[in-house]
Amino acid sequence: MNTMQFRINPKNGDKLSALGFGCMRFHKNENEVEKQIRYAIEQGVNYFDTAYGYSGSEATLGKILAKDGLRDKVKLATKMPQFMVKKHTDFDKFFSTQLDRLQTSHIDYYMIHMLSDAATWHRLVDLGIIKWIEEKKQSGVIRNLGFSFHGTQSEFIALLDAYNWDFCMIQYNYYDEFNQAGKIGLEYAGKKGLPVMVMEPLRGGTLVNKLPSAAKSIWDNAPGHRSPADWGIRWVLNHPQVVSVLSGMGTQEMVEENIRTASDAQVGELSTDEIALYDQVRIKIRESTKVGCTGCGYCIPCPQGVNIPMCFTALNDTVILGRMISMFWYLNMTRGHSASLCNKCGKCESRCPQAIPIREKLTQTKRELEGFPYKLLKFIGKTFMNMK
Repeated sequence: MNTMQFRINPKNGDKLSALGFGCMRFHKNENEVEKQIRYAIEQGVNYFDTAYGYSGSEATLGKILAKDGLRDKVKLATKMPQFMVKKHTDFDKFFSTQLDRLQTSHIDYYMIHMLSDAATWHRLVDLGIIKWIEEKKQSGVIRNLGFSFHGTQSEFIALLDAYNWDFCMIQYNYYDEFNQAGKIGLEYAGKKGLPVMVMEPLRGGTLVNKLPSAAKSIWDNAPGHRSPADWGIRWVLNHPQVVSVLSGMGTQEMVEENIRTASDAQVGELSTDEIALYDQVRIKIRESTKVGCTGCGYCIPCPQGVNIPMCFTALNDTVILGRMISMFWYLNMTRGHSASLCNKCGKCESRCPQAIPIREKLTQTKRELEGFPYKLLKFIGKTFMNMK
C-alpha cells in the first residue's frame, strides 16, 4: 500500500496531495473514469483540476464527486474562461454554470484560465473582476483565487506582482526548465510565499511516449529502473516550491504508477548524478528538434518585439505535438510578438550563447506556423477570445 505524500500550502495550511488529478481528458467510459477517481481518492489524492473549457469534464467530475460524500474529501479546482469574458455579467454567468456542472456550493481553488500577460489581467480589472473576486471570497463560494499560465517569464513575474494571488499554476518539466515561467518564475513565486501547482510534468505525455530512442535509452539504462514517467514527475517534485503536480491519467495503470511515484518523491532527493541524467536526456531531445534553443532569453528584448524563445518553443513543438496544436500555442504564447515582425537586424544572434542562426530560424517559424490556418486562428482569437 502506498502512502500519499502531502505538501502544505504555505498560504492557508491546506494539506494537498503531491499528485493532483488532471481532468482535461477523461476516458469516454464514465464507469472507468469513476473507478480511477475513487481509487485515487482512496489512495490519498485530494486535488482535482478541471476547467470550463474541458469538454464534459466539469459535469462528469461533478456527477462522480456527488456520490458517497466524495466531494467532501477533495479540494476542487476549476478555471474561468477569461478569453470568453466580454462584460462584467459574464463573470457570474460562467461561474454559476460551473457550480451547477460540478454540483457544488463552492470552489476550493479557482483560476483565471490561460492568463498569460499583464495586459489581459488589466482588461479584466477594467471589467470589475477585483470587486467580483472579493465578493465571492467573502461569501465563501471561492476559497482561493489563482491563475494558470502559458507565457513569458517576464509576464509571469509581472502578473505575480499585479495582485495578491492565493496560488498559481504553471507548465514545468525537465525539458521546459527555462521555458515559459521557468525556474526563475517558480523560484520567484516561492519567495512570495505562493504555492505553485504544476501542469504538463510530462509535456502531455511526450516525455514518455515520444522520446527519441537515444533519450529513452538513457532512462532504460539508468540505475533504479524507473519509467520515463517516474523520472519526469520525480524531477518536478524535487522542487520545494511545488505543492502539487497534475497528471492527466487515462488508465488505471497510469493512476497506480503516478501514485507510487508521488508517495515517495521528496524535495531535494535527486543526486548530482541523477540530475546529470536529465541533462543528458534533454540534450538528446534537443538534438532531434528543429532549433536547439534552451529558452535562456539572452536574445531578447528584440527591437521589433519578437518573442524569440516562444517562437522557437512552438517550432520545436511541431515535431511532437503536430502543426495545428503548435500553431494554437504559438498564437497564444507570442500574443502579437510573432516571427513575422523580424526585420533581420541580427542583434539577437550576437547575444545567443548557442550560436543559433536566429534570423534563419525565425523565417522557418513564419513559414511553418503563420500560414492560412494561423491567420484563421488569429481572426477567431481576435474576434472571440480577446487575443491580440
